[in-house]
Amino acid sequence: MRRHLLVLSLVLMFVGALREVATTQAQNAATSPVATATVRMTVAVRLLGENRRMPDVTRDDVIVKQKKNRLNVVSWTPAKDTSLDLFLLLDDSSDATLGGQFDDIRDFINNLPPNAAVGVGYMRNATVQIAQNFTTDHALAAKSLRLPLGSTGAYGSPYLSLIDLMKRWPEHPNRREVLMVTDGVDRARGGPRPRNSIPVDADSASSVAQRMGIIVHTIFFRGIGRLGSNYWEIYNGQLGISKVSDESGGESYYMGTQNPVSFKPYLDQLRNTLDNQYLLEFDAIPGKKSGLQAINLSTEVAGVELDSADSVWVPAK
Repeated sequence: MRRHLLVLSLVLMFVGALREVATTQAQNAATSPVATATVRMTVAVRLLGENRRMPDVTRDDVIVKQKKNRLNVVSWTPAKDTSLDLFLLLDDSSDATLGGQFDDIRDFINNLPPNAAVGVGYMRNATVQIAQNFTTDHALAAKSLRLPLGSTGAYGSPYLSLIDLMKRWPEHPNRREVLMVTDGVDRARGGPRPRNSIPVDADSASSVAQRMGIIVHTIFFRGIGRLGSNYWEIYNGQLGISKVSDESGGESYYMGTQNPVSFKPYLDQLRNTLDNQYLLEFDAIPGKKSGLQAINLSTEVAGVELDSADSVWVPAK
C-alpha cells in the first residue's frame, strides 16, 4: 500500500511540474514581443457619396489588421507633395479611334503636379516599347503619344507586357503607379476560353504589382480583330484588368463593353485619387519566409473608405 501511495505521489508531483512549465511558457509567450517588420503602402482615402467635404483622417483613425491581429501604425503621411512616377501604358492592339481620347490624356498629363514624373509606352509582343522614359517635362511626355498600331504582334498579352514593365522598374521611395489602357484580352494564349474565365496571366501581374508596391489603374478600350469583337473575350478581359487594379489598390474604369465617349471623367477621378493618397507605414508580422501577407485596412471615420493593395510584401525575420 505504501508503495502504491509513493508511486501516486511521484506521478502527481510530475504532473504538477509539467503544468508549471506549461504555465510559464504560456506567460512568456504572452509577454514576449512578437517579431515585426516595418513595411509601407500607398493608400487612397475615398469619399463616399457626393457633394461632401473630405474629412481629416489621422494616424489614430487608421486600423490595420493582419488576420485577427491589429498592427501598430508607425506613420500616416499625406502623399500629395511627395514624388510620383506614373507610367501611361497603351495597348498597341487598340482600335485607332483611341486617338480621339488623346486631348483628354494630354490635358491630364500637363496638369499633373511638378513632382510627378511621367513615362509613356506601348504594349506589344508581351513587352513594352518605350515612347518616353520618365520625365517631369509633362509637355514632352504628352507629345510622345501616337496612334496604336492596331496589331498585337506575335505574342500579345497586356498582362505579360505589364509584368515586363514592372520588372524593369527600379526600386525607389517614389509612389509607383500605372495607367493601363487596354481591353484586357489575352491574345497570346489563344482560345477558346471558358466564359467568366480570368486570364491566367492576370494573377501573375497582380502578384508582381503587390510584391513591388505598384498600383495599377486601368481604362477599358476595345481592341482590334475577332477577339476584340467577341463578347465573352471582352468580358473575360474586363475581369482580368479589374482583378489587377482591385488587388493592387487601383481603379478600373469601363462603361459596359463599349468604348467611353470621353476619358475625362475617368481621368478626373484618377487625379482626385492621386490627390488623396497617403503613405502608410506599419509593423507587419512576418511569416516563416518572405512573402505577401494579406492586410485589411479600415477606419471609423464616417463617410470614407481606405483603398489599398490586398497584400504587402513582408520580409522574413
